[in-house]
Order: sequence, then C-alpha cells, then structure tokens
Amino acid sequence: MSEWRKCKLSEVAVKFAMGPFGSNIKAENFTNIGVPVIRGTNLNYYRYVDGEFVYLTEEKANQLKSSNCFPGDIVVTHRGTLGQVGLIPFGKFDRYVISQSGMKVTVNPEFIDSNFLLYFFKSNIGQNELLQHESQVGVPSISNPLTSLKSVSLNLPPLPEQKAIASILSSLDDKIDLLHRQNKTLEAMAETLFRQWFVEEAEIQSENQLILGELIESVSITHKLQTDTIIFLNTSDIYKGDVLINSQVNVDSLPGQAKKSIQRNDILFSEIRPANGRWAYIHFDAEDYVVSTKLMVLRSKGFLSQAFVYFFLTNSQTVDWLQLLAESRSGTFPQITFDQLRDLKINIPSKSILSNSIEWCESALKKINSNSIQIRTLETLRDTLLPKLMSGEVRVDYP
Repeated sequence: MSEWRKCKLSEVAVKFAMGPFGSNIKAENFTNIGVPVIRGTNLNYYRYVDGEFVYLTEEKANQLKSSNCFPGDIVVTHRGTLGQVGLIPFGKFDRYVISQSGMKVTVNPEFIDSNFLLYFFKSNIGQNELLQHESQVGVPSISNPLTSLKSVSLNLPPLPEQKAIASILSSLDDKIDLLHRQNKTLEAMAETLFRQWFVEEAEIQSENQLILGELIESVSITHKLQTDTIIFLNTSDIYKGDVLINSQVNVDSLPGQAKKSIQRNDILFSEIRPANGRWAYIHFDAEDYVVSTKLMVLRSKGFLSQAFVYFFLTNSQTVDWLQLLAESRSGTFPQITFDQLRDLKINIPSKSILSNSIEWCESALKKINSNSIQIRTLETLRDTLLPKLMSGEVRVDYP
C-alpha cells in the first residue's frame, strides 16, 4: 500500500458549499416543475440522489446559486439524519439545489473519483469521519459542517485503483438495482391485473364472492424463545414485501411486544396505518424469528393460494380501503383489526379467471422472492467487500 497516500478531502476537492438559510427556501417557493431540491428523503437510497422531489423556479434557483449542485457532486447531510450521503447522477437533471440540512462537495477528477468517494463515505471508515464532529446538543448536527467536511481524512489509492474499486462495487449495485426494478415491475403488473380481473370484469360478470376470512386466519402463537438470541421484527422492520433486518438480538433484551412465532408462507401485516406499507411475505424458514404483537400473522387455511391472498391484500384499492377503516376508528393511531380484514369481499368474475390469476400470482411471487434472496446475497457481499476495499485489505487489479 506504499502507493496509497493520506490526505484531507480539501486537498482533492475543488468546491464545498452549504444549503441556503432556512428563510431562503419556504414552502410557497415550491413548484411542480423546475430545479429539484435535494432533501433528506432524497438521500434514502444507497447510491444516488433519487425519489420524489420538490422544485424551485429557475429564477429562485439562480438566487441560490451558491447552493446549486450538479451531476457528479456528492451531497451530505449535516443536520437531522446524519450520515446520509448521495451521488448526483448524470442524465436526470442539469442542476439541483441543496436543502438547508445539506452540503456538497465537488471533487477534482484528476485526484479522486466521485464514485470512489461515495463508497468511502458509505464505509464504516467514512461514516466515522463524517460523524466524529457530531454535536451532542439538541437536534443531531455536525459542528462547523464545512470545516468538518473539508477535514475528512482519506487513505487514497492511485486514481486507476480508485476507479477499479468503484467499478467492482458499482457492478454489484447495478445488479441489485436491476432486481429491484424487476420486482417493482411485477408488483405494478399485479396491480393492473387485479384491477382488470376483480374490479372491471367482475362488475360485468360476477358469479360469486369470496370472503377473505374463508381463506386466511390470524395466528397468534407465542414463541417459546428457547435460544439465547433471536431475530425480532417490529412493524418498522418490514416494508412492502421485504424483511429489512436479519440480525440476532439477545432474548433477554426483547421488548414486551415480542411474542408471536411465524413460519414460511405467512403474511405479516401491520395493524397500524395500512397505507405505510408495513407488510411482508415470509418466503423462508422462520423458526429463529419472533414478531411484534402489532403485526398480524396471516396464515392460509389451504383453500386458495397464499400468493393470491398476498397480492389482493397489498393491492392499492385494498390498502386504501383499509386505511379509511383505520382512520374511522378512535384511538391514538389509525388502526385496523383482523375482524375488518376477515370481512373483505373478493368479487370473482369466473372460475377460469380465478385459475389464471392464481397461476400468475404464484409465478410472480416466486420470482419476487427469488430476486429478494439474490438482493440480500449481493448486499451482503457488497457490505463485506466495502471496508476491505477501502482499507486496502483486499486489493484489485487495475490497468
């Protein structure tokens, strides 16, 4: 590693900038089109700045010229959710404006590759550098944000090696992104097909109805907790089909609501705020999982495909209806019960359509689950390689 050199970020960057003062961007400045504003929600993605944007007019963005940023820039939060980092992608917008809680760095491409810097900040080494100046008072923030960012220490390999490292990690992320897009496409197809099968055609030629309670039951079997550690799933640990964590915790430290056992092919569905998307399909053996009492464990009665039930439950029309029911109840949170789920009616237009829909649902869910397994495998590989590549423990060949 003799060719690696230690330096400060200020030595390999050409520009640093903060977001504007709060009074310079107000809600009334936002428009439907224009120059996108990068907020914390746009940094919730692993690599790129993305998601739903709010916009400013070109004139307003020009007034905030010092807070403009461009493709290839790195954006970092200095207030609120610390440690968020995103690379501005090429090919979407010509420029952006950083929000009040952000700052940006423009690299010198002769010294450092912007993709390499992104992955550096994603590594535990980079996160420690970003957070070492965290203020311990009030709202989470970085003290003297620009000074702190400029003083970040890097152990920098030669530029060709930087590019080779970034290429390896990017290739893994490209595969992960492709699998995510495939899953979103299948979910969108399910949305469209369910509307066609069970709303439009059913209104024309409905022969009968199914009651959801005929197909599933709510299971509440207390986990025996016979091991020292276990994986605990709360409502926040699942999202639109995916289980977000798989880390073990000590049984002695479990909260009181960690009660329910689950098994393969169960559907987990949060009682609280259905519109938040806190549901998951368990496509793996789950003896080492325990879940919150705020998650309904929905198990098939064996009369119809559980894949069909899953797509019906997570269809936007079903979710919107459940959200209305939740909001109509008095209580601290908008909440539903299994009794409300059980009474949901499914219009069936014909046996042939039902048979075709079940076949499609099973095939689609199998593909989604397979993709999800591949995503987790690739993420684990990336997260294992990342610190080793950034520290030089693992070296790569480069031209």
